[in-house]
Amino acid sequence: MGNDLLILGAGGVGSVVAHKCAEAAQKSHAFGQITLASRTLGKCQKVADSIQKRLGATISTAQVDADDLPAMIHLLEEIKPKLLINVALPYQDLNVMEACLACGVNYVDTANYEPPDTAHFEYKWQWAYRERFAEKGLCALLGAGFDPGVTNVFAAWVMKHELETVKVLDIIDCNAGDHGQPFATNFNPEINIREVTAKGRYWERGEWVETDPLSFAMNFNFPENIGPRKCYLMYHEELESLVMHLPGIVRARFWMTFSDNYLNHLRVLENVGLTRIDEVEYQGQKIVPLKFLAHLLPDPGSLGALTHGVTCIGNLMQGMANNKPKTVYIYNVCNHEACFKEVGSQAISYTTGVPAMVAGKMLAEGVWFKPGVWNLEQLDPDPFLADLAAYGLPWQYAQVH
Repeated sequence: MGNDLLILGAGGVGSVVAHKCAEAAQKSHAFGQITLASRTLGKCQKVADSIQKRLGATISTAQVDADDLPAMIHLLEEIKPKLLINVALPYQDLNVMEACLACGVNYVDTANYEPPDTAHFEYKWQWAYRERFAEKGLCALLGAGFDPGVTNVFAAWVMKHELETVKVLDIIDCNAGDHGQPFATNFNPEINIREVTAKGRYWERGEWVETDPLSFAMNFNFPENIGPRKCYLMYHEELESLVMHLPGIVRARFWMTFSDNYLNHLRVLENVGLTRIDEVEYQGQKIVPLKFLAHLLPDPGSLGALTHGVTCIGNLMQGMANNKPKTVYIYNVCNHEACFKEVGSQAISYTTGVPAMVAGKMLAEGVWFKPGVWNLEQLDPDPFLADLAAYGLPWQYAQVH
């Protein structure tokens, strides 16, 4: 099989993954034949044409419905990849993992499985595959985007090089960009709105504490001329694994910035019922209001040319080193316009897609190959972060006094 690769999903993130995998194949021969597959063949071909134009590289395309397990198995048996990078919808993770097990294919994704009928983020469904992947001699890497993903690796790097124990972890995600639209989401609208409207949750002294959605906020002064921004406490899936693997952790939280404009629109949509994820009957047909809303909103892939500014995502970690308290901040700043110039996507897709490629590269080259199912903080952070910087996401580290 060599290092042939199947990328599943041709949205904004899938496009970045495909571009960066083609780049890695040229630079280091990390991947062999690359195939991009999604439900809509035309989207795959558009990405393939962009890769040909930008890099002079050729990738294959295929049509498949990730919800159709026999079709997934048929495609994997046909192209025989060593690795699948899954950037389709998180509802489809388990189906895709089953197909990989059936066909002996290693697996990488960027978001944990989420049941379609409830906004609930939990790794238990995918962690249940540990023994089956290990028995098959296959490796599955979970949550290999930026958050989750790079934030997990940042935590591992800090624990390897800077702190002996960590007491407090704050993951802080800021999109300081602007696309000029009245209301739009920077990634899949359905997933984005489900995430934002869910209850907040954080880890405090050995238990989870639940909060009402976006009810708790703080101000944070971001680096590189971004300045102070209001951040809202949310629940994010990487907290679940990090509190298990960081020694001595007392409190772990996740924060994200939102503009007042975004929040005002979201409140109105929520108040009128358009963010509901249960079915309602309309003129004799059953529809899910959020799916209908997602259809009306701008395609996140169309925002790249309109977006300017930067993102800043990182970990603020307080702990002990040499028996003294120490606080460190490790982060990346990514420019929307530079991303669009390079791969035709804005920074939200770029910061998710590049790490997914790097995780796939780590697995394909054997650096991170380990049978079973793993979260990224369980693996050596150094080679990953070296490649992350080399392929477009340089990171910064500072001690906070």
